Amino acid sequence: MANAVLRAQGHGRRVFDVSWLSARALSGASGGHYKVLVLGGGSGGITMSARMKRKVGAENVAVVEPSENHYYQPIWTLVGAGAKTVKSSGRTTASVVPSGVKWIKSRVQEIDPDKNIVRTDDGKEISYQYLIVALGIQLHYEKIKGLPEGFEHPKIGSNYSCAGAPQKIMYLSDAYLRKTGKRSKANIIYNTSLPVLFGIKKYADSLWDIVKNRDLTINLRHNLIEVRADRQEAVFEKLDSPGETVVYQYEMLHVTPPMGPPDVLKQNPLADAGGWLDLDKDTLQHKTYPNVFGIGDCTSLPTAKTAAAVAAQSAILDRTITKVMQKDKPDKRYDGYTSCPLVTSYNTVILAEFDYNGQPLETFPIDQSKERRVMFHMKADLMPHLYWHGLLKGLWGGPGPYRKIMHLGMK
Repeated sequence: MANAVLRAQGHGRRVFDVSWLSARALSGASGGHYKVLVLGGGSGGITMSARMKRKVGAENVAVVEPSENHYYQPIWTLVGAGAKTVKSSGRTTASVVPSGVKWIKSRVQEIDPDKNIVRTDDGKEISYQYLIVALGIQLHYEKIKGLPEGFEHPKIGSNYSCAGAPQKIMYLSDAYLRKTGKRSKANIIYNTSLPVLFGIKKYADSLWDIVKNRDLTINLRHNLIEVRADRQEAVFEKLDSPGETVVYQYEMLHVTPPMGPPDVLKQNPLADAGGWLDLDKDTLQHKTYPNVFGIGDCTSLPTAKTAAAVAAQSAILDRTITKVMQKDKPDKRYDGYTSCPLVTSYNTVILAEFDYNGQPLETFPIDQSKERRVMFHMKADLMPHLYWHGLLKGLWGGPGPYRKIMHLGMK
């Protein structure tokens, strides 16, 4: 999908002086002016709001977010499996927005980076000196025929959290059926549009062993195009055989929707040809507008979109913004670190960690491609605590410093 992006001639990476933006300038319909304006109240938006509060003062920071509730999405795979409660995954947005930071409870309708203005759906016009875009990703169930209306029928579910989520559902379904004595009667099929089971070979090799040992069926390059909920049928196109489709009868169907950048970014000067926020992958600064930065799922960064990635990005972005505010050059580089704790049962996890180049970037001095109980407890018990009390407070920037200690400074 290619989107035309219009840019002013000669814009380039120009020297940018924002000192003329005095308080309340260009405030429009009482939206106000902020030294730092954050778009999005998800994990990236809240952690950067907390970090910016410490940097410039709470009264100079605002976050635009329409939702009343904030969710820790990585736990949803365990919620779906009955290992955690829905209640444990959410808190009110008011409780996670840093105290003193202005919460603008609106939806972003338009971003005008040439005028340093954001317009919201309720008519506010907000000006900024520095902008952090953390608008997340958009789910497109409507691109699958029969959805989202098919969710009104029983036996269809969807659990979006990260790229590994659909696979985790497969392993947890297997574990649940074994626990309840029904596995011998079930045929578990995992269809994926991808050409591989997992993108990093070290972990994929271990996952294939699990698949074979547990008698799970994997069909690569199978893309879901239709759900006939009334007949409990799912239609897949075989991507390696154009025009050929196959219909599967199901008793339970888990759907992973197509995903894309937020609509507000598409066709915007801030977007690349694909509609993603066009960032320098090392510094997280916008390639054209030097007072614009980004974090998380809405960005063009070529790494897996996870909360772990947000944590690592937040530390780099904090440093980049500090340098830019000091009219200096960013001096820290994001290596693409991301993590996917692959839940393989009710008590085991393979903790995949890797960088931009798809190379393992493991925190612990052990082989993390093996299923481990300790990794499950870290995923299920430690990480939620670290999220609510570390990341969202702007205090957790990923495991990088600890990795060096664990590996005696050699990584």
